[in-house]
Amino acid sequence: MLTKHAIKRIKLLQQKKFRNELGLFVAEGPKLVEELIAGNFQVEEIYHTNEFETTVANCPVTMVSQTEMERISGLVTPSPVLAVVKYPSYRLEIDTCKELVLALDTIQDPGNLGTIVRLADWFGIDNIVCSHGCADAFAPKAVQATMGAIAHVKIHYTDLVTWIKQQNKCPIVGACMEGVSVYQSEKSQTGIIVLGNEGNGISKAVEQLLTHRIHIPTFAEGRQKVESLNVAMATAIILSEFKGHFNP
Repeated sequence: MLTKHAIKRIKLLQQKKFRNELGLFVAEGPKLVEELIAGNFQVEEIYHTNEFETTVANCPVTMVSQTEMERISGLVTPSPVLAVVKYPSYRLEIDTCKELVLALDTIQDPGNLGTIVRLADWFGIDNIVCSHGCADAFAPKAVQATMGAIAHVKIHYTDLVTWIKQQNKCPIVGACMEGVSVYQSEKSQTGIIVLGNEGNGISKAVEQLLTHRIHIPTFAEGRQKVESLNVAMATAIILSEFKGHFNP
């Protein structure tokens, strides 16, 4: 049976302030929890109903009732398993030009951020560098949106301007409203692809550091109004073009 203290503690992890203080986040769902375990994340506690069973070395595993799961879950429809997981600790290399890296400049929506992490995993991107103004990748909505990809992609938070300036002759490609069409742009297997805020795009400070500007053209000619692409959709198209260019 869950104590009031345990319930309160888990519920507090829905808030960024307490996640940062405790260095813990919540993951819900059998696939997601199994991915984190397989990815060697430090799982502190597991709560499950009789629909899910697992064992993790040195980790308390507690069976709870459906009612108790509903009290600690952040989902509308609770899953049969919830895990409390320790934040991973990654070292951000100063010079990352040995690979293709995503840089996110003030992405606000945790769902978008989580989907971008999932796309990075699909396209073999190992590192995502986020500005301090980005949404929290370990917020429940973001974690759920990754569908387990958060176990495979390293996510870093830093001062984006300072970090980009430290790169040595590295292509800095920005997704902008104007620029060379992504279908015609120069492609590289290494460098940084910058994606900006959902409403305002890439900040001026970061934009000044771009070496290449690309955009995704619309093919909806003659239509009065076509909404801009969601940042996660744009990420999918750009990564497909860059990765597909070298792996047709």
